[in-house]
Amino acid sequence: MQKKPFWSGPKRPSSPQGGAPGGRRNNDRRRGNKNDKDSLAINEQIRAREVRLVGENVEEGIYPTPRALKIAEEQGLDLIEIAPMAQPPVCKIMDYQKYQYQQRKRLKEQKAKSTKVVVKEIRFGPQTDDHDYNFKLKHAIGFLQEGCKVKSYVFFKGRSILFKEQGEVLLLRFANDLEEYGKVEQMPVLEGKRMTIMLSPKKMPAKKKDETKDESPAQPQEPATED
Repeated sequence: MQKKPFWSGPKRPSSPQGGAPGGRRNNDRRRGNKNDKDSLAINEQIRAREVRLVGENVEEGIYPTPRALKIAEEQGLDLIEIAPMAQPPVCKIMDYQKYQYQQRKRLKEQKAKSTKVVVKEIRFGPQTDDHDYNFKLKHAIGFLQEGCKVKSYVFFKGRSILFKEQGEVLLLRFANDLEEYGKVEQMPVLEGKRMTIMLSPKKMPAKKKDETKDESPAQPQEPATED
């Protein structure tokens, strides 16, 4: 029996499983990128036997996964597993790239809305003099106008804890002097050697445009006289 010659050249590319290459969209796209942290299981990655379909242009309900894949393919879209922990998993038929774009846009909007709260601390002693008090009051006004919270506290050293009532009066005076710029979020509370009060900034009213115009008063007209 004659042996076949050994061929070391390049192999002929095998046709995709299932027939002609034009029957499916790009296989890499259909399977998704497992290295992408934002990716969900799509199309052939979905391992459940049946799924619950939701979304537009589809009759919502529970379908065998092969049937759901067929529906997605007929529409030229992807089957996306949006709730893998549900029983059965919830899937949506839509373009996967469009879905990722919508999710990232939503996260970006949420980050833009969430503002980072900055807390500034101001420390007093139980017997702070007026000069030091006014200096720190000026700083607190600036912090509140910038939108920061102000956490002010009186620190009691050693036997100065005996003056805790004096410290409370100081903090209440501080809050009263800042009434125009901030509101009390937490009344004075003694925690160990600290008595603390928390103030949050007030929303500053929008400046109204000066609608007054320099108009010369209308001169009264003299009645017309007949000759």
